[in-house]
This record gives sequence, structure tokens and C-alpha cells, in this order.
Amino acid sequence: MKLILSTHNVTLTKAIEDHILGRLEKLDHFDSRAMDARVTLEHDHTRVPQKQFSCSIRLSVSGPDLFAEDVENDLYAAIDLVTKQIEQIGRAHV
Repeated sequence: MKLILSTHNVTLTKAIEDHILGRLEKLDHFDSRAMDARVTLEHDHTRVPQKQFSCSIRLSVSGPDLFAEDVENDLYAAIDLVTKQIEQIGRAHV
């Protein structure tokens, strides 16, 4: 699966990238169908502190793409929750 990662107002560190890769590996049951994963990370300083970090994932699979987005006060929490949402959506479409 090809990873396409973009950030807005977020410094992409090795730790963040490794966390994303680790979470995407847990979606390995989609590997046979997944063509690419587009991950977008954003830090919006204008939002309230509880909603400053967002993560969205679009998983391109045969058929309709799987998409989820989450906004949290912690970037890692947003990544974790959005990958859980993708997994739930994927199970519903299998």
C-alpha cells in the first residue's frame, strides 16, 4: 500500500510517521484491496484547544474509498481514533 502523507502546520517527526505507519499496519486486512492511503494531519491554532489537531484518512480500495476524519486535542489521539473509524467502516463494507 502506498502512503501519501500531507501536513498543515504540523512538523512531521519520525515518531509521528512511525505512529501512522503502525496504525496503518493494523489495517492489514485491507492490504489486498488497498491501493493507497492518503493521510492529512492539521494543527489549527484558531480552534479551541480541545479541537486543534485533525487527522483524515482516505483509503483507496476497489469500490468506494473509505474515508474518516477526527479532531482532538492531541494529534496521536486523532490518528488512533481515525484509524479505528476506518476499520469499522471497512468491516461494514466487506
